[in-house]
Amino acid sequence: MSMQTPSRLSIENAPILKTKVPGPKSMEFLDIQDTLETSSRSYTNFFKFAIDYGKGSTLVDVDGNVFIDWFGGVSVLNLGHGHPAVMQAIRTQLEKITHITEVPTEARIRYLKTLNSVLPGKMKDNSKIMMTVTGADACEAAVSLARFNSKKPTIISFTGSYHGIAGGIVGATSNYHYRDYAGFSSQNYVYAPYPYPYRFSKKTKKEDISKEVVERIEDMIGDPYSGIPPVGGIIVEPIQGEGGYIVPPDDFLPMLRETCDNHSIPLIIDEVQSGIGRTGKMWASEYLNVTPDIMCISKSIGGGIPISSVVYRKDFDQVPKAFHLGTYRGNPLGLAAGAAILDVVKDEKFLERVRSKGRYLLDRFQEIKDQTEIVGDVRGRGYMAAAEIVNSRNDKTPGTELTGNIREALFRKGLLMHTCGHYGNAMRFMAPLTIEDDLLDKGLSIFEETIRKTEVRS
Repeated sequence: MSMQTPSRLSIENAPILKTKVPGPKSMEFLDIQDTLETSSRSYTNFFKFAIDYGKGSTLVDVDGNVFIDWFGGVSVLNLGHGHPAVMQAIRTQLEKITHITEVPTEARIRYLKTLNSVLPGKMKDNSKIMMTVTGADACEAAVSLARFNSKKPTIISFTGSYHGIAGGIVGATSNYHYRDYAGFSSQNYVYAPYPYPYRFSKKTKKEDISKEVVERIEDMIGDPYSGIPPVGGIIVEPIQGEGGYIVPPDDFLPMLRETCDNHSIPLIIDEVQSGIGRTGKMWASEYLNVTPDIMCISKSIGGGIPISSVVYRKDFDQVPKAFHLGTYRGNPLGLAAGAAILDVVKDEKFLERVRSKGRYLLDRFQEIKDQTEIVGDVRGRGYMAAAEIVNSRNDKTPGTELTGNIREALFRKGLLMHTCGHYGNAMRFMAPLTIEDDLLDKGLSIFEETIRKTEVRS
C-alpha cells in the first residue's frame, strides 16, 4: 500500500479492500461494543467497522481496509484527518496546558483574535464571543441570549431544522421523534415552513417561495390571533443540514433579515454545519451579505475536539455573570486547533478551490441525475452538496429504502457517505475540503456505478 507523499494528505489508491467488509477484527470490536456500550448508538447500524487511523480524506480500519471518507465525522473534519497544521497546534498546546476555566491562555487569546478577524459583515470588531462545547450547546446559549435580550419567550424555527437534541434546544429541532426520546416538548418554539424548492407547494411559483414563507412569518408575528406568543428570536440554518442540504432561494435570508429588523427580533444563524469553509465561503450567510445578530459555530472549528462558540452583537452583552456555564467550555486544545483551522481556511485560494470543485461535484451529480430516474434533485454550495433519491422522478416519492441500500453498497465498496433529509433520502457529500482530485473522482465513479446498479434492481 502506497502511503501519502509529504505534499499529499491522504493514502493513495484508495479504496483498498483487503477483507470482506466488515473484517474479522472489526467484527470482534463491534461485538465488544454491543456488549458494553449503550444501544442508543446509531452510526454503527450502517458503518459496521472499527477504525485504526485516518489520513487526510482516507480512513483505515483495524483489518487494514482503506476507505475514501466522504463522511468527515458528520462534517466535523473540514481539513481531514491529521492535518499537519492542526496536529502541530494540538501538540504544542499539549505541552503547555490541557484544561483551565475562563482564565486567558495564549491559545484562548489567539482563538478570539483569529475568529474575530473572519466574522461576517458587521460582526467583525462589533461582537462578543461566548465559549460553548457542542453545536447543541451553542444553539441553546444563542436562544437564551435572544430571549434574554428581547424579553420575549417564543422562538421561530423551521420545518426540516436541526439545532441539536440535548436539553431544551431539542424544541428547535423539527423532528418530533427527538423530543419524544428526550422527554422535552416544543414549548415556546413554533415552526415556519423552510423554503424547500424541490418539495414546496406546487401552487407557489418558484420565484414566490421566499415571499410566501416570510409572509407566513409576518402573520405569526403580527396577528394577535395567530395563537403565537410574542416572538423573541428566529433561528435558521442558511443551508439546512440534517433536513436535506436544502439551499433556499437567494432572496430568503435577506427577506428574513428585513423582517427581523422591522420587528426588532434577533436573527440567529446556525452555521454549525455550513460554516468554516464548507460552502466555499467562511460562512454560508456571506453569499447573501446577511449579518446575523447571533451566530452558532461548532463541528469543524475544533478539528475533532469538542468546542463551539456563539458570536453575538456587543449590545446583547448585558448578561449576568454565569449566564451560561460549563466546566469544559473553551478547552485549550480545541482553541489551539480552532485558530490553526481558521488560518488555513480563511485563505481565498483555499476557498476558491472549494467553490470550483464544488461546482464540478454538482455538475457530476447533475449528469448522474439526467441519466437515471432515482435521483430527483441535486443541490448545494461548495462541498455542502446532496443528491435526493426518489423511487421515481415523476412522482417524487421519497426513496428512503433505496437511499439506505445505496449507503450500504457504497460502504461495502470502500466509500463512506451518509444520508440526511426529511425522509432520510438524500445522500450528502461531507468530504474534507482538502480532498485530493483523484479521491474525488474515484468516489464519484463509485457513487455513479452504485446509483445505476440500484436503479436496475429497483
